Amino acid sequence: TVSRATLHNIDLIEEKDIRIGDTVIVQKAGDIIPEIVGSVKKKRDGSETVYRMPTHCPSCGEAVVRDESMSAVRCVNPDCPAQRARQIEHFASNGIIRDCADLYSIRAEQIKELDRMGEKSAENLVASIERSKKAGLERLIYALGIRQVGEIAAAEISRQIGSIEGFFDISAERLREMKDVGAITAESIREYFSRQSTRELIDRLKASGVSTEPAMKAQSTKLSGLTFVLTGTLPTMKRSEASAMLKANGAKVSGSVSSKTDYVVAGSDAGSKLSDAQRLGVKIIDEAKMLEMLAN
Repeated sequence: TVSRATLHNIDLIEEKDIRIGDTVIVQKAGDIIPEIVGSVKKKRDGSETVYRMPTHCPSCGEAVVRDESMSAVRCVNPDCPAQRARQIEHFASNGIIRDCADLYSIRAEQIKELDRMGEKSAENLVASIERSKKAGLERLIYALGIRQVGEIAAAEISRQIGSIEGFFDISAERLREMKDVGAITAESIREYFSRQSTRELIDRLKASGVSTEPAMKAQSTKLSGLTFVLTGTLPTMKRSEASAMLKANGAKVSGSVSSKTDYVVAGSDAGSKLSDAQRLGVKIIDEAKMLEMLAN
């Protein structure tokens, strides 16, 4: 059963006029790879849409570029989270790191000889890892990959507990009393922080200079109960800074737009999230209005 077939080349998509919603003809190509031969135009009902390559990276929001001599469209942001994740996988497969604490002992000379790295990329990566030390408790808890603890829950729980030591001391009962924490999540957190290996990992991270304090302490609950989504390039701040400000005042910040979203904060070059907000009738505001809401 063929469930997926890669269409990674925009020239091929345009040449074969393959659209979103099309019925397509698939044939076996080589040993395994399924090849899309073309679309069945007579089955179109008018709802199909032409695919447009994103102008901005779906992971970090930075602009993407295409080398005219190649078919690939690439994000050139050296701090792109998606690229960082792939690099970390690469380092692990080469035996350079075993866990996240090892990241903070990486040296540029260790990795510059790896495939597709080079000296400048290696230096950028090491600098990025150094900056990540200041991300704060909320990002650290999320990055640990604790079962059932997503980005929003990690931020909310971290603000309420206030320190990494609090995670080791808190009971499952106290966790269950917190907003957005159910029995399964509470037990998952307790199980993770009851391990000796977790204590050793946190001690190594702290010894490397990783911050275990909240990046931004709670300021108010004025936006409590409201869900925001950020999209595009904001005029005076990074989206991560805006997100931290909203969370510090009680708001939830989501990565996708839904009917439960209250506000979409849109900057320049906003992408599909803006379209989703318009389609769902979600209120769209700019950075100035967001700051006004925070001030009031």
